[in-house]
Amino acid sequence: MSVTMSWFLLALAGLLEICWAMGLKYTEGFTKLAPSIFTLITLALSMFLLSKASQVLPIGTAYGVWVGIGALGAAVLGIILFKESASPARIFFIFLLLVSILGLKLTSD
Repeated sequence: MSVTMSWFLLALAGLLEICWAMGLKYTEGFTKLAPSIFTLITLALSMFLLSKASQVLPIGTAYGVWVGIGALGAAVLGIILFKESASPARIFFIFLLLVSILGLKLTSD
């Protein structure tokens, strides 16, 4: 698999991580069937794609980017969907997550 394809799979894995993280909110402790199934499927797909990408990319980079995409997406969607705090400090640290993800990508081998 090419490095470009690995980055694509990693980005997709990160997007799926956002999906399962958001899904957790709707499972209500895994008591709601449909959101629970959605969450478990997107979790499994996300992990599978991470494992595929890490066959080519360094694991520290792949895992860091995967976690970063998930954290960034969950934080932004938490603000949008759940009216979580959008304080200047929180926005600053969300921005730092983005910078960290880009930094890992730009400095990967």
